[in-house]
Amino acid sequence: MTLYGIGLGPGATDLLTVRGKRRLESVGVVYSPGRLSRRVAAEYVSESKLSDLEFPMTTDPDELQAAWETAAAEVAPKAREADAAFVTLGDPCIYSTFGHLRRTLREQHPTVDIEVVPGVSSVTAFASVLGVDIDAGAELTLREATDGEAPIGPNRLILFKVTDAPTTYEKLTAAGYEVTFGRRLFVDTEATLVTTDPDELTNRDYYTLAYAEKREVTESE
Repeated sequence: MTLYGIGLGPGATDLLTVRGKRRLESVGVVYSPGRLSRRVAAEYVSESKLSDLEFPMTTDPDELQAAWETAAAEVAPKAREADAAFVTLGDPCIYSTFGHLRRTLREQHPTVDIEVVPGVSSVTAFASVLGVDIDAGAELTLREATDGEAPIGPNRLILFKVTDAPTTYEKLTAAGYEVTFGRRLFVDTEATLVTTDPDELTNRDYYTLAYAEKREVTESE
C-alpha cells in the first residue's frame, strides 16, 4: 500500500492535475493539513474520506518535530492497510509540510511506501497573473521572505511568505529592484490582489508572494 503526497495546485479547484484527481478518488483516506487544502480536496472526494492533521504555526523546532511525529504515527498504519493521500496546496516538494512528514515517515516508519504526485505551484502560476515572461537563460531564484526579510543578489527573485510587505518592499527598492506583489493567487474563494503598492498589503498574510527584478535588467530588455 502507498501514501501519495498530492499537490493540489495553487488553490483553484480546476488546477488539480488529472493524475492528482485519479489518486484522490482511488485512496481510502485523504489527510489535509489546513482549511484551504481541505476545500480543494472536498471537490473530488466525500467528507467521509477526509481527515485533518494539525500542524502548529510556530518556529519552535521541538514543537514542530512533535507535530510531525504525531502526524506520521497517525498516517503510517492507515497507509499500510490501504492506499492513502496527504494533500497540500501547490507542489508537495516545494515549501510544503509534506516534506517534513515524508522525512519523519522514512526515519520512524520506513516500511511505508511513498509516492509524490506533482502539483501546479505558485512558483510557475504567479507568472500568468503578474504578466511576467521568464525568458530562456534568465536567472531566477526562489526564496522565503517572512517578517520583512528581503533576500537580494540575483537579478530576478520570487519571494514566498511575504508577511511584512512594506518592509520587504523598502529593502528591495533600496537595493535596486522593482517589486510586484501577488496575494492569494488562484484561490477561488478569496480576493486575489496584484499590486506594486505595499501600502495595500499592510495586513500580514502568509499567502503573499513578490516578484522582484533589478531595474537594470528591466531597462536593458
